[in-house]
Amino acid sequence: MEQLVPCCSRWQDENQWVEIAGKLVSAERFSSMLELSSTAILHQIRRDQVTDTCRANSMSSRKRRVLTPNDLKHLVVDEDHELIYCYVPKVACTNWKRVMMVLNGRGKYSDPMEIPANEAHVSSNLKTLNQYSIPEINHRLKNYMKFLFVREPFERLVSAYRNKFTQKYNTSFHKRYGTKIVKRQRKNATQEALHKGDDVKFEEFVAYLIDPHTQREEPFNEHWQTVYSLCHPCHIHYDLIGKYETLEEDSNYILQLAGVGNYLKFPTYAKSTRTTDEMTTEFFQNISSEHQTQLYEVYKLDFLMFNYSMPSYLKLE
Repeated sequence: MEQLVPCCSRWQDENQWVEIAGKLVSAERFSSMLELSSTAILHQIRRDQVTDTCRANSMSSRKRRVLTPNDLKHLVVDEDHELIYCYVPKVACTNWKRVMMVLNGRGKYSDPMEIPANEAHVSSNLKTLNQYSIPEINHRLKNYMKFLFVREPFERLVSAYRNKFTQKYNTSFHKRYGTKIVKRQRKNATQEALHKGDDVKFEEFVAYLIDPHTQREEPFNEHWQTVYSLCHPCHIHYDLIGKYETLEEDSNYILQLAGVGNYLKFPTYAKSTRTTDEMTTEFFQNISSEHQTQLYEVYKLDFLMFNYSMPSYLKLE
C-alpha cells in the first residue's frame, strides 16, 4: 500500500489550498490525506509488532510450518472486492460477517443491520478460504487484501464466558462444555448441575482452560481459542489489523481502502451489555495468582502480538 508523503507544501488563499508535489488540493482534502497517511503508519506499526513477536517466539508461534485447508476455515473471502477477513468470535464478528454478506450479496443486501444475527453465522452464507483448491488459496493469499480484528485477550475471554455460560438460552454450550467443566472442576457437584451444566462459575471455566488434560483432549472452542491459532498471523501476512478498541475508525478505513466506503459504513450501536475492562477486572478478583499466571501463559502470544499490556489487576506469581 503506497503511502502519500506530503512534500513541497504551500498554503494559499488564507489556508484554503495547499500544494502537494506540484498539485493544488483543498485544505480539507489535505487534512483528510494526512489522516489517511497517519492511519497507514499505525497499521504498519501493528504489522511490525506481529512480525517481531513471531520472530521472537518462533518455536511456539510456528509449531506447524505448513497450513492445511482446515486451518483456513475462519478466513472469509469476498471475490468481488478481493478481500479476506479472518473472523474472531467476540470481536464484532457478527457485524463484520453482515458487512461481508452485503459485499458478497451483489445487491441482495444494502443495510448490514437488516441481516439477522443468526443468519450472519450460517456457514453457507459466506465462502471461506478452505473451500478453494491449493493454487486458488495461494493466489488469494498473495493478491487479496487481508485483515482481522483483535481485542484485549482477557476482556474477550470474559465476554465469551458471559455469553456462553451465563445466558439461559445457550443450552448447547451448557451441554457440550458446561457439563464437562462441572464434572471435572467441581467437587460434590449435584446431579442437576452435572446434567444441565448451566451454572459454570468463571473460576471453574479458567481452571478448565489451564488444565493440561483440556488442551490434550481437543482444540479450544473458537470463542476462547487464541487469535494466533484461529488466524495464523505468523504464517499469513495480514495487511490490516483492526482493534476492537478502535472498531469504528479501523472498520471504515478498511471499507475505504476496499473502495466501498462511499456507500457502506460499518454498523455501530451502543451495546449496554458489552464486556468492559472494569467488568473484566471484577471477574478476575476471585482467580488465584497461580491460575492467573497459567492463564496468561495460554494467551501470552495474543497479548504480545497485538500490543496489549499485561493487565494491572493481575497478581502473577
